[in-house]
Amino acid sequence: MQSPFDRRIAACQRRLERADADLVVCFPSPNLTYLTGFEESPSERHLLLFVPDTGDPALVAPAMYEDQLSELPIADLRLRCWTDADDPLETAENVLTGYSLGGTEPATVLVDDRLWATFTQDLRELLPDAEFGLASSVLEPLRIRKDDVELAALRRAGELADRISLEIRTRGDDLVGMTESELASEIDRLLVAAGGEEPAFETIVAAGPNGARPHHHGGSREIEAGEPIVLDFGAFVDADLEAGTGRYPGDQTRTIVVGEPPAEYERVHDTVKEAQQAAIDAIEPGVTAGSVDRAARAVIEDAGYGDAFVHRTGHGVGLEVHEPPYIVAGNDRELEPGMVFSVEPGVYLEGQFGVRIEDLVAVTEDGAERLNDTPRGWETGC
Repeated sequence: MQSPFDRRIAACQRRLERADADLVVCFPSPNLTYLTGFEESPSERHLLLFVPDTGDPALVAPAMYEDQLSELPIADLRLRCWTDADDPLETAENVLTGYSLGGTEPATVLVDDRLWATFTQDLRELLPDAEFGLASSVLEPLRIRKDDVELAALRRAGELADRISLEIRTRGDDLVGMTESELASEIDRLLVAAGGEEPAFETIVAAGPNGARPHHHGGSREIEAGEPIVLDFGAFVDADLEAGTGRYPGDQTRTIVVGEPPAEYERVHDTVKEAQQAAIDAIEPGVTAGSVDRAARAVIEDAGYGDAFVHRTGHGVGLEVHEPPYIVAGNDRELEPGMVFSVEPGVYLEGQFGVRIEDLVAVTEDGAERLNDTPRGWETGC
């Protein structure tokens, strides 16, 4: 039985053939994790995955990883390890000479979009006549549509964020007097205690006027009664794979108030909530990402807050917290079943407060599935 990684490599090879390209080269990055299930940080050591349009993929790696890499669930993967006494370029060259690249024409090599310049130069030295492009041209269309394993992981990440969101709401008056950083740390603790691997990004707690800064970094400011609190958080969870890894994040935002909110707050909150619903109602296969942004933005503009909606409506989510598709004006990318992205309109009133409401959604055959299901109102203590 093929593993998910066998299927992904095979799909990559089919894309290479259609693109008339010969080879994809990845190094430690989400692309490598997607194709192999191996996750590692980039370093100065040569760790390169070669996927040809035809033939077996090969992984050139330091010998220290041999035990880990030999367990990867990829049937035809050729593992080529080098020691510190070896020249890794010789190992890579031996792999490349085993492929029929380009035939009578110069080879077309697609390198990981984040490949360090030093490794790109090494490949140019080994393949001086090759034409180079970016791996995203074949991998993005694969990664942008989540398979069943990925969707299951993203649903679990959404459920985890939901549990913590509800827990924070029930604390009500206990939130008053906490600093933003104290509450952020408590959210992080709860996310891990509930089964998350680690926070997927720096948790945002932005109280009062700090809420008018969409990516505020929490500090020593104490939360006061009656002021809006923007809470944006999520955690990574592991996908249910036989072997290898794949961590997928939650990402949810709610804006709550302990006590009575400012005079204009309820109108702003209702506007943002309506805008989010309008965007989700607009989602279905075939519509463009830009049209979803337009649906949210129109509601906010009609309410007179257009200038206070200062960011895109959403971003794709997968192995990375931010990835395609981007739900932004002018993006003509048509939505397809299996795409997952955030829908997070916001209104930010400088010196007063901000409101953002965010859920992750998956595009279905006829609409959208919300991956978050907690109250979107502002009341606490319930």
